[in-house]
Amino acid sequence: MFESKTTIIDGNQRTDVSNRKEPGLFCGEIEQPQTFISETSFVKLVFYTDNFTDQTYFSFDTRAEQPYEVYLRYGQHPELYPNRRGKVDSSGGSYCERSFEDCKLQTCYVQSPAYPGIYPRNLHCKYHLNTRLPFIKLYIENEEFNIDGQRCENIMTCPMRSISSGSQHCPYDYIKIFDGTNESSPVIGTFCGMGKFPYSIIGTGRDLFVEFVSSPAGPLLNTGFHFNVGNWPGHVETAGYKNGTCNWILTSEALTQSRDSEGIFLSVAHWYPPHTSCTYLMLGQKNQIVRLYFPSFRINRIESPISPIEGDCGESLTLYDSSWPDDSKIIKTFCDTFSRAMEKHDFVSTGNALFVRFESKTGSYSGSSLYYWAHYDFFNNTSSGERVPNTACDEVFPSWKHPKGILRSPYNTLVYKRQGNANQDITCLYRFITDKRLYARIVLTVESINFKDHPYNTPCTECWEERLDKLLIWEPQNNTSVFHTPGASCLCKNSKSVKTIISKGENLNMQLIVEGTHAASSYFKHSTPLFEARYEFVHGPLCGPSILLPATDGELHFPHYEALGFVEPPRYLRCLWEIRVNENRDIWLHFDKFMFTSRNCDDGKLRVYLPSKVEPILTVCGENVSALKDMPILTSMQLSQGLSEFDHRAVFVEFEGTGTPARAAFKIAWTELFHVDRNSAGLLTSRLTKLEETTDDGCEFPCPGDSGLCIPIRLVCNGVANCPNITGGPSGDEHPELCISTETENDSWLAVGLGAAGGVCFAIICFALLCRSLCRKRSTEDIHVPY
Repeated sequence: MFESKTTIIDGNQRTDVSNRKEPGLFCGEIEQPQTFISETSFVKLVFYTDNFTDQTYFSFDTRAEQPYEVYLRYGQHPELYPNRRGKVDSSGGSYCERSFEDCKLQTCYVQSPAYPGIYPRNLHCKYHLNTRLPFIKLYIENEEFNIDGQRCENIMTCPMRSISSGSQHCPYDYIKIFDGTNESSPVIGTFCGMGKFPYSIIGTGRDLFVEFVSSPAGPLLNTGFHFNVGNWPGHVETAGYKNGTCNWILTSEALTQSRDSEGIFLSVAHWYPPHTSCTYLMLGQKNQIVRLYFPSFRINRIESPISPIEGDCGESLTLYDSSWPDDSKIIKTFCDTFSRAMEKHDFVSTGNALFVRFESKTGSYSGSSLYYWAHYDFFNNTSSGERVPNTACDEVFPSWKHPKGILRSPYNTLVYKRQGNANQDITCLYRFITDKRLYARIVLTVESINFKDHPYNTPCTECWEERLDKLLIWEPQNNTSVFHTPGASCLCKNSKSVKTIISKGENLNMQLIVEGTHAASSYFKHSTPLFEARYEFVHGPLCGPSILLPATDGELHFPHYEALGFVEPPRYLRCLWEIRVNENRDIWLHFDKFMFTSRNCDDGKLRVYLPSKVEPILTVCGENVSALKDMPILTSMQLSQGLSEFDHRAVFVEFEGTGTPARAAFKIAWTELFHVDRNSAGLLTSRLTKLEETTDDGCEFPCPGDSGLCIPIRLVCNGVANCPNITGGPSGDEHPELCISTETENDSWLAVGLGAAGGVCFAIICFALLCRSLCRKRSTEDIHVPY
């Protein structure tokens, strides 16, 4: 068989490029005209045959054209882009090694030599591609591609080869693309065939290396390739640390350093091989939680698989409520075949970590079929008390774990961004519980309220009834609503900035209510707390009873010695006594046996309060004990001022100091005083309470002076001065002359009583002896003597 071949030499030693050293060979037959467009101004054609016959022939035409007239090669306005086809690297004598720097779309044309004509043989071309930003992209989708697509013109003998990838499918002519700057970079793929290229190729960085090889001999048929280079706008600066190609650690510290309020990461926008796994670990501090949401999310079919598969879920995105892919803590999985995208939905972790994993069984040349734009941020999830499970923000404060502390509205402002029914109010319940064996009272002080004004909010005039942002405080009672609980308080924007509530018992509730329609717009990511408060469990066993019921007189002893054998004295002690007073009566407190071991007020401090006053009316410690002598009478009017229908008339006594009993001890006695009205002339006329015995002045025992006060007669000479401001006059209830006469009278009556009692006892004894004597005599007469 005879052999015929043709060699086309493009260039010579004077031209910038030339393939004259290894030009390769064209062989075979063509029936349709083919075009060769040289890269230089010199072309040499060599035809060789072993046996020239009438069956051996060739024909060609030539035409000289200006370079920029070849539109398909140079494009529009070639004068503006002199390096559109790259810079030729002729230092090594290469015919087709070119470099492309800072490529943008339509500024870099990567072409096979002699494009758009047939490419020469025996080529080994290298193209260095670069863009300013990631991700570099070869725009070859739907472009004509013809590399070894047909070995001869007869489609029956040589069927067209469709575009395929892999070295095993491309043994002769091929284009190989590397993800990097040289041949040592990862291989994206090896391609050959004929048709429209089905997809573009996106690199992981700013550089690609393309290698084009043609066999030493081949037909005059294949026209090569042409594609643009640019960058794909899928790159964002992620605040985190990258481990490998697509594994990220996104920490709250890195986000803080970036000074962004939210972090961002995107779906995989570049090529990746089959069985790729990309991970994103969002890791907050110990007291933080993580929120992830997708402003944009689309799920498409897999358009450019490297290794197609059959079946579902070729690519998936899984969210884990964990710091690693724990299958028991999957929040949500999205698949390319059957899942619905969830945009603007908050996925929130329960701990300080959220793990996201993207998996692909197929791989891709141009990015993921799951296209998403993900935002993440971190929220302070600190709580002042113990969280209540299955609630958004409820907390419990047990006295045996937190004797005192501070609290505020939720640090985690995601609470205000409720998903679902936006019209439902946001409620947070704070429960304070204790045991009377530990503490008998709770003191809650609301120090600040910072509710926002809203144009659609009703005014804060009817706090209980209106729907607005407010704070409710009450003591829970069985079968009693919050609105009718004694001592309940409702605080809204117009309320006093400081409010102190003292519980009567062992439980106290506080509830934050935020109107749902504007909660997110007003308070989401709002750093200022809606309220701030402090609480303290007080009145331990050493204090004794906390509530002293109304009585005409009484005493309060501190410390409560009965408790000393059962509890260890604490280092710090705070007692709150409520001395309740009967209706329409004054009260006088007189202090006895008051002892402070030092003048230091830290060892002990005593305060006396009226119900309607924030500041105490009397404060005493070791350095001013003498102030106790100036304790005034507390009138009925003072005790009733500012009280609601649920409040009791009372005097509050507070002691604060060290818990060691030897540091402080005192006794407080009190007396309720009857107050007598005066007529228009200023004379005492009547009394307010019915008395069984009366005197000329209408009282059992009138206190000295012109005060109009009196006390029951049983309190006279009982060892306690019950009338205030006693100066030793003859009318004092503890005056010696009064008490001696009373004792003498009492002694006389005692003697008479004892004599009468002795006579009765003697009579009973005599009667008993007489009865016994009679019974014995009768028994003797009834004796029967047998004969």
